Amino acid sequence: MKLLPEGRLYRALMIAALAVLLGVVGFVMVKELVTDDQSCADGVTKRGAEAECTGVTDGRFPFAAPLAQVSQRIKAENDSVAGKSPATVALMIPMISDNPAEQREFTEQVQGAYLAQYRANHEGNGQRPPIRLLLANPGHNYAFWEPVAEQLADSAASKSENLRAVTGINISIKETEKAIAFLTRKKGIPVVAGPMTADDIMNTAAREHAYPGLARVAPSNSDQAAALGSFGSDIKPAETMVVEDIREDDNYLATLRQTFEKLANGAPNAPETFRSPADFNDEGNLSNDFHQMVPDICSSNAKTIYFAGRPVQLRQFLVELGKRNCDKHYTVMSGSHVSTLTVDSKFRDKWGSLTAGAGITVRYAALAHPDAWGGDGPETPGGSKAAYKELADLARKFGKASATGIGPVSLSDSRTIITYDSVTTAISGIRNDTVGKVDMPTLSEVTDSWLRLHGGNRVNGASGWICLDQYGNPHNKAVAIVHLDPATKSAVFDRLAWPDGRAPDANCSIRTH
Repeated sequence: MKLLPEGRLYRALMIAALAVLLGVVGFVMVKELVTDDQSCADGVTKRGAEAECTGVTDGRFPFAAPLAQVSQRIKAENDSVAGKSPATVALMIPMISDNPAEQREFTEQVQGAYLAQYRANHEGNGQRPPIRLLLANPGHNYAFWEPVAEQLADSAASKSENLRAVTGINISIKETEKAIAFLTRKKGIPVVAGPMTADDIMNTAAREHAYPGLARVAPSNSDQAAALGSFGSDIKPAETMVVEDIREDDNYLATLRQTFEKLANGAPNAPETFRSPADFNDEGNLSNDFHQMVPDICSSNAKTIYFAGRPVQLRQFLVELGKRNCDKHYTVMSGSHVSTLTVDSKFRDKWGSLTAGAGITVRYAALAHPDAWGGDGPETPGGSKAAYKELADLARKFGKASATGIGPVSLSDSRTIITYDSVTTAISGIRNDTVGKVDMPTLSEVTDSWLRLHGGNRVNGASGWICLDQYGNPHNKAVAIVHLDPATKSAVFDRLAWPDGRAPDANCSIRTH
């Protein structure tokens, strides 16, 4: 074998080694690009076993197909205020789901946030600062709240972004409680929750600084129960029963159980209990449990059933109760999340359960309803017909599938309305601190502004007056009592009810008890 000279051998070895190295590096780079790229878009990252695209966007990235139109409008609105020293507000809700009902709900919430942003920038008589809106997706059931909350904290610290409030928190579970605690206690960022109703994620006299900077716009579970109690004052406790989900780590369920057990105090039977799956959107085999429960309900004296559970389980319960053999009419009362049944595709062909036998009336405390303030007539304390009309007009203006629209907008199941009010309240707090000056308010100044949002400075929400007490909670907020109508397959407005048993005075005064 002919040997190469030493120099040529060295060069040959180097060339071969370099070729191998480049091949390996190239393979690794291609492999990374093909299999390990975790980026969905700027600020948005794939996380978890399902590779959910979670993170924060200014609208340039739609987290789900139903959000494409409204995301484009948010991006356009954000671009229109660029360079004008805007304050930033973020909407933090899960925006990924295979469930059509959940898709519709998060779409409605994003639409409500956009309509509040548009109103602030175009119908606010030139009030400053203009508003920039971010969409923050923490993943299914807020599984990735922490890295997303860290991104929001970075935006709050940035002099160019000036995030001044996080809005929209929409379910009452341990993950949202942790997210709120992180944002308020650790990072000092004001939060205005949306459709969140649990009593134990709030500031109170006993826990005044549990979540410093947290404000809420929806009546709590106990306030809803008090309103239901005033509506159903003729209900006899001896003719009631509680059916409750005893699953742990769910703040909504825990406080709903407590409030309903108080309403049913004096009921002859102990609550009928069940345990839903860890993911409360799963059905599990609970239909079997409810099927076995129905004979015991029939043999009791109960005429009114307080259901402390989430919508999927309520649907299963109603279907089984509709198959009962006893010829009794039942009224089933529950919390605000019943509204999901009006958009639940799996309930679409089950509405007949409510008319089977002697019938079932499903009545609940809605966070808002178009007929609460949408009718003609004079203004009355507790709400503003003009405020609701502003939102309804915007919904008609943008609720279309054109290039300038955000897709069809529904106000019927309350989520668009309450999210609109959540963002509007945040904007009110931000702008109340800029009266007479042009400086960007600090985070603590926005937090302190919650103390002023009552009396003449109340927020005239589309869902009713928002009069915040010293703890950031809506005082004596209007509750729309509604029932499910199987004929129209919708929620029908019954009347307004009040946690205090009467409407607020004309000054929105905070009453002491």
